[in-house]
Amino acid sequence: MKGRRAAGAAGRAAGMLRAAGSQQQATLVELFFDLVVVFALNRVVAFSTSGFGSDSVAEQWTTVVEGSLLILPLIWVWSRTAYLTARFEPRRGGAQVTVLATAFGLLLLGTAVPGAFDASAMAFAGIYVVLQAGGSLVTVIAIRGHPLRILYLRSACWFCLSAAPWLLGAIMHGYAQIALWSLAVAVDLGSARLGWPVPGLGRQRASAWAYFPDHLADRYRQLLLIALGETILAVGIAYTNESGFHSPTNTVGLVIAFLTTVLLWRIYFHTAGELFGEAVKSAKNPASLGRTAGTAHLAMIMGVVGTAVGHELVQTHATTTRTYPAWLAVIVGGPIAYVAGRALLEWVVFSRIALRRLLGIGALLLLAIPLAFAPPLAAVAVVTVVLLGIAVADAQRSVRHPDDAPAPPR
Repeated sequence: MKGRRAAGAAGRAAGMLRAAGSQQQATLVELFFDLVVVFALNRVVAFSTSGFGSDSVAEQWTTVVEGSLLILPLIWVWSRTAYLTARFEPRRGGAQVTVLATAFGLLLLGTAVPGAFDASAMAFAGIYVVLQAGGSLVTVIAIRGHPLRILYLRSACWFCLSAAPWLLGAIMHGYAQIALWSLAVAVDLGSARLGWPVPGLGRQRASAWAYFPDHLADRYRQLLLIALGETILAVGIAYTNESGFHSPTNTVGLVIAFLTTVLLWRIYFHTAGELFGEAVKSAKNPASLGRTAGTAHLAMIMGVVGTAVGHELVQTHATTTRTYPAWLAVIVGGPIAYVAGRALLEWVVFSRIALRRLLGIGALLLLAIPLAFAPPLAAVAVVTVVLLGIAVADAQRSVRHPDDAPAPPR
């Protein structure tokens, strides 16, 4: 009797998994989830812009660190959900309920962002812990009897471990909170990178990249697109809330922000962004290469958010005559992170890193010195020119090599 019950539980769990011929395109429930991600990222941009408005240099630099600490858990929740819908059939009721419940949790997490280092610290940490540790434990129960259960059990153990610095940091203030939350983020991301090793349960990875690379590639492309859309949203809202059409500076800033977003989109989708799913699928070790592609996208998302903050600063401080160093860190550092992530993605797809991307990063680093004495509008304009140079060089390569095919590292 016990054996039959175990076999029945394993059969139900297997029925929740994706079949080999399952459609790889994102479902409507996943796209709905992405809408909530837009809101959460928008709250991070608004939080960072507000912090950069302080006259204290220390507070401005603290905002750089705090903003990064807020982005990483948000993206990690998205990543975990994307991996879940890569393994489990998102057209089934159980998976859809899980995605919608996570979307609601992410909505609450976004509402806690403005006070995450103040009055809402416990709300932010508590919701995150429930989403990650609680979500893993629910999955363990739902797929009892299936071998994949061990993977989620190991991840639940590590999320319960990281819950301590998350919750302890929530009752602390200042640098102590930052230090504890930095530790928590390091535990979450580092344990995942190591395969969530637990004594007695092993550490073997079961990466969804090895089985459903097309789906995950599609999801990461959509994540980048919604991040770019958030840039337009943040700058557009700031433009309407400020002087808008009545200010030539704000209007020029809006135009530059739009052009920058278009260039970021173009640089990403220039062959590598379109082909990286195919490259991962054809790789000798698709799981490892897929994780590298995910890291590349994380760097690009961080870059997009930094770029969005920089352009919103132009809107909210249009009359400022100089660019503070912390402002420059996001105005120039955001695009640098983006181009670096895109260079890593190019290595994933073609086993090479184009010289034009390295030259673009070098140009931005060198230009940061004189831009520190220029207005924010001039800084974002110069960055746009550098990005335009990279995009033009990409277009010229396409003319010379129109049939570039994936050639992932072996």
